[in-house]
Amino acid sequence: MPAILGGFVELLDTFGNDLTVVNAARVSFNKEVNTMSPGDEKLVKYLADHNHVTPFFHPQARFRIKMPIFVAREWYRHQIGFARNEVSRRYVDTEPEMYLPTCVRERDAKVKQGSKATEVPLNDQAHAIIKETNELTSQAYKRLLLLNVAPEVARTILPQGMYTEFIETGSLAAYSRLCGLRLDPSAQWEIRQYAAAVSSLMEEAFPTSWKALQPQPQQEPLPRVPSAEAVHAAVNGC
Repeated sequence: MPAILGGFVELLDTFGNDLTVVNAARVSFNKEVNTMSPGDEKLVKYLADHNHVTPFFHPQARFRIKMPIFVAREWYRHQIGFARNEVSRRYVDTEPEMYLPTCVRERDAKVKQGSKATEVPLNDQAHAIIKETNELTSQAYKRLLLLNVAPEVARTILPQGMYTEFIETGSLAAYSRLCGLRLDPSAQWEIRQYAAAVSSLMEEAFPTSWKALQPQPQQEPLPRVPSAEAVHAAVNGC
């Protein structure tokens, strides 16, 4: 499932299902069920509503994700309930791929972090600077390798916009917390796209539990623009 231009979120495997949550909770009474019932669905909702989270740590999902490094460093702040293994530029010296935003968002003077939903007035110029910098960096990296510089040293010049790739395993509870925070309108646009992709896949794999755990995120006011511009905004972040 593509998330951002050049990146993706792929669900590799899952362990358990909604019934795993139910049986983890019912073991307190030494009970086990083999099929979901309306009562079990109510139990799952009760557990989520009252913050009884331990049953939600038993089901797990494994993803392969490709995202820019600056997004990954925020993503990696979520540690509890996760295991990750990432492509290493100590060993890999293939040509790096860089994130190139079509819409370069404007700085918001009212907040210390974040951006406006509008592009900078000189968007084409800003886009060209990022593109040129990406290309120059990639060329410099190749030149260092031709000089027999070790990949672990040559990588030091690569930018935060370079894509990285990793395999990640996390519990249902862990992904619920991650998505709950990273789908918030205050989160950076790029990471929200990845959180939305993960949320969609988790909802398919664990429909009852995910619905109970994941409140509907706040929706940002829709801009009053023609539909074509609205589509452009959804794809490019402005």
